[in-house]
Amino acid sequence: MLEATKSQNPPIEAPTNPALAAEAKIARIAVTVFPLLVVAAGVLGFFIPGAFKPLGPSVPYLLGIIMFCMGLTLTPPDFAAVAKRPWAVVLGIVAHYVIMPGAGWLIAVALNLEPELAVGLILVGCAPSGTASNVMAFLAKGDVALSVAVASVSTLIAPIVTPLLVLFLAGSYLQIDAGAMVGDIVKTVLLPVVAGLLARLFLRKLVTKVLPALPWASAVVISLIVAIVVAGSSSKIVAAGGIVFLAVVLHNGFGLGLGYLAGKVGRLDDKARRALAFEVGMQNSGLAATLATAHFSPLAALPSAVFSLWHNISGAIVAAWLARRPLQDAKSA
Repeated sequence: MLEATKSQNPPIEAPTNPALAAEAKIARIAVTVFPLLVVAAGVLGFFIPGAFKPLGPSVPYLLGIIMFCMGLTLTPPDFAAVAKRPWAVVLGIVAHYVIMPGAGWLIAVALNLEPELAVGLILVGCAPSGTASNVMAFLAKGDVALSVAVASVSTLIAPIVTPLLVLFLAGSYLQIDAGAMVGDIVKTVLLPVVAGLLARLFLRKLVTKVLPALPWASAVVISLIVAIVVAGSSSKIVAAGGIVFLAVVLHNGFGLGLGYLAGKVGRLDDKARRALAFEVGMQNSGLAATLATAHFSPLAALPSAVFSLWHNISGAIVAAWLARRPLQDAKSA
């Protein structure tokens, strides 16, 4: 949920508002430090699993905190952007929920992953957009308004879309209780997001004061989730870690590349394409880890933990690379 940079609507590429500029600076630092926090959390979870395994039942509540923070960053204009640009938003949503689930299934089949890992990878692909995607779009000089709209809608429809996709694509590997999964996503994602949005509407002054701290809060909580997930599967990481890392790198790479290509096929401008690259390629791995732990096993949550680390590293690298490339105009794109 590192969306603090977009919480106001003046031109975001060159913020003139001092408060907005400060939020942008904090977001850049958080995105830089975030992968290091996740790596540190993963190492701690691996080497001292006993310290984190008992925290397993708290993972859904930790995810609820992250989603509440995301709700705090949303404003009515974010949803108005959907009505103003329905084609671009629909394209982003369809690309996200077609490319990533499909790529997850294809990679699981191609690498002949064992059932629990296959389901875990597919589950990551079926999750909504990642919580740091908006900031990556900002750093890449992409269309932040579009990024926020796609992330918000993909999150709000996740209680229906995610379980159905998991049931369709992963049902041949393990038994899927789609109904229970719907309930879990409503409790851990939808309700906290709505609560955060209402808090933003009715406690505006208080929320404005805490906005700069939200990227750090999100980074710390996600890192704790990673530590817990890694601790739960620490005994199997040595054997499965290599193949899982390969699967995650391929999955994320396909998402980033095909997300940008989807924008190009849809004849969107370069700023919008950059936004879609991150909205498609970055997943809410915290949700995927929560669902995997609750419905399958700690091993099934391992792809989510690795994805949480890798997509922030790759996202930051791609964002920095795109930021150095001039934006293409509509004619030359």
